[in-house]
Amino acid sequence: MHLAHLLHRSALRYPGRPLWLGADVNINYGDGVRRINKISNALLGMGRQRDRVVIVSTNRFEAFEAYLAALNAGMTATPLSPKLHASELSLMIADSGARFVIFSPEYIEAISSVRGQLPTVEQWVCMEDAPGFVAYRNLLEGSTDSRPDLLIEPDDVAWLFYTSGTTGKPKGVMETHRNLLAMIQHLRLGVFTDADETDVVMHFAPIAHATASVGLAHLSVGAAQCFPLTSNFNPEKALEAIERFGVSAAFLAPTMVQMLLQCPSVANYNVKSLKNVLCAGGPMYVEVLRKAIQVFGPVFCQNYGQSEAPALVGVHKSEYDPHDPAKSSRLGSVGREYPGVMLRLVDSEGREVGRNVPGEITVRSDVVMPGYWNRPEATAEALKDGWLHTGDVGYLDDEGYLFLTDRVKDLIISGGSNIYPREVEEVLLQHEAINEACVIGVPDQTWGESVKAVVVLKAGADAPTADALIEFCRSRLASYKKPKSVDFVEALPKNAYGKVLKRELKLAYWQDAVRQN
Repeated sequence: MHLAHLLHRSALRYPGRPLWLGADVNINYGDGVRRINKISNALLGMGRQRDRVVIVSTNRFEAFEAYLAALNAGMTATPLSPKLHASELSLMIADSGARFVIFSPEYIEAISSVRGQLPTVEQWVCMEDAPGFVAYRNLLEGSTDSRPDLLIEPDDVAWLFYTSGTTGKPKGVMETHRNLLAMIQHLRLGVFTDADETDVVMHFAPIAHATASVGLAHLSVGAAQCFPLTSNFNPEKALEAIERFGVSAAFLAPTMVQMLLQCPSVANYNVKSLKNVLCAGGPMYVEVLRKAIQVFGPVFCQNYGQSEAPALVGVHKSEYDPHDPAKSSRLGSVGREYPGVMLRLVDSEGREVGRNVPGEITVRSDVVMPGYWNRPEATAEALKDGWLHTGDVGYLDDEGYLFLTDRVKDLIISGGSNIYPREVEEVLLQHEAINEACVIGVPDQTWGESVKAVVVLKAGADAPTADALIEFCRSRLASYKKPKSVDFVEALPKNAYGKVLKRELKLAYWQDAVRQN
């Protein structure tokens, strides 16, 4: 069994249903699968099965088409974030040993600047005609549209997913067909329970992100895949696209949800077509989710996973309700185990902890990666005794709902007490003037570390003083957890996927402490 089978299965069942939708594109499954077969056969004519195919593109259907074509050719799709610097692209392309690089024309300059440094790449394919590069349309001309005749094994690497690098140098996570098929089954059973061929999935994020996972789950039922043709997430255009195309499903990172809520014209658009919005890729704070449900209705589901295991637990929209005291506490949860997942929370010695006790999340499942690309030491560190050690800290309540607290490395130890930054961030975001908040540990000669809040204010809000914010937290938290200091900034540092770079933020404060000493 392999991922490409899902495409052919849906094309057989729903040949006239739309596969690709957009402002200037409408391609049905029957024509779409023939296009993908042509591209696959063209790739196989220039390379061989299990080659890596790097894809760097803005949000356009050709990016997902190339991704599926690589899978259909038994090759390894390697989509990279279009927000990366040229030097980062070069590093990842070199690390993957890719034979093909397929890119949209916006990246001609970046690709040209690193092309000479990457001798393993034999074919540079631009999605539009450009001098010196293979034209994407050439892949669609001269090749047969029959399905490639080859055997794809369940444990072949389907997706080489480069980690976002929030804690160091990115690593290539090997996600096999077995891993991703298990992921799709988890999402279908846990959050997209009512997905069918009438759905329209909008891809607001590049396919190098979790939106591709949502796309694959809906591809399995013959749903349409829609692209807004914007290089960056624009909340106004996103709302416009939801109304125009009758979008029913989407992946939205929590930062995207926040941006939609802050859009002044959000109430002017008809978004009643939405039925399933998956939130993942970062912390979904309770206050943000509560407001989102008020504005868009009960359409939000959550999923927790990571590159190394993309779907571990989930919470369906029906499992929480801000107006039901029994369910409102679940707004802070990422859900319960999917079928086929075993969670175990352990302490620093590897011993399992009890209910409602924080511990590192470890997991066994078919969604767990076999390892990192060419990184045996990193693989051994992550996979111990048959369990993936996620590096995330959380606790399970009495009903088995998982609540995330933080990354193991983000834990603040002040005067011997453990403080989880997310708990403090949740409180800060309840303040009417706070738009974003990041809590970190900074050097303290007395306590070892102290709690510092770094906040971004809402536009036009009356700025509170640092003392006022500290008091705001003290009135809602145990006193030892409140921030000792507050810094106000214009923006928080983020990576290409919109995650706050706590490591980078902390580094500046710790370097200052070293210089002062």
